[in-house]
Amino acid sequence: MKYVLVLLVILYSNVNFAQKREILNVPYYSQKDISDPYQESQCKLDIYLPNNTNKALPIIVWFHGGGLTGGTKAIPEELKNDQFIIVSAEYRLSPKVHAPAFIEDAAASVAWVFNNMQQYGGDTSKIFLSGHSAGGYLAMMLTMDESWLLKQNIANNRIKACIPLSPQVITHFTIRAQNNIKNIQPVIDKYAPMNFIKANTPVIIDITGDRELELLGRYEENAYFVRMMKLAGNKNISLYELQGFSHGSMNLPGIHLMYQEIGKILNKK
Repeated sequence: MKYVLVLLVILYSNVNFAQKREILNVPYYSQKDISDPYQESQCKLDIYLPNNTNKALPIIVWFHGGGLTGGTKAIPEELKNDQFIIVSAEYRLSPKVHAPAFIEDAAASVAWVFNNMQQYGGDTSKIFLSGHSAGGYLAMMLTMDESWLLKQNIANNRIKACIPLSPQVITHFTIRAQNNIKNIQPVIDKYAPMNFIKANTPVIIDITGDRELELLGRYEENAYFVRMMKLAGNKNISLYELQGFSHGSMNLPGIHLMYQEIGKILNKK
């Protein structure tokens, strides 16, 4: 395993926050696929576009955290720079919906990105999935269980990489709670990324906070997941533990580390 202490430094000194524009509240379901007012109001995305039109830009699809019960699609300022397009998708939340509605929404939003972002200057061969906590869980579900994107006619091997921050890889605790299962009782079923251990996946760079400061056993479940993936022959996965950072505070250094790792992927020959 890899252990790192990330210093809070600005890794991208060329960020220019004046050179940006944002397109807000774009629906990612077609009207014929919307079944109720909540889906219509909730299932929208925001797009951050840097003022960089010299070439098609890589795209990061960001899913917010909040335990599948809260949170918003507001794009973290730390994500915004002049080298990437950022798409942040809202999704339906528990208890108004139950699984798999939020996973279906995540898949629909990613499909929208693949099908539409070229017109905004995005390079759809360089789409990265990320998110914090519940958002990382959604990114991992789409990466590990290809059936969700296949329902949207998207092959998940088109994902350039999945870089989740502190994701749940066993069945999410909100889904367990809906089934009266305590949050300290681990479950691995069809709603767990760990249920789909395999040798061939897009690149996965799994990032957690400090094992002693993380939420419940978040580091340990991810460490076990990565170990099983490697035993299955997967050469596209790695794990970072951000020592000294809790579940909540690991977001900022996690984003900086994510950009470092994306840089390595994009520069790899």
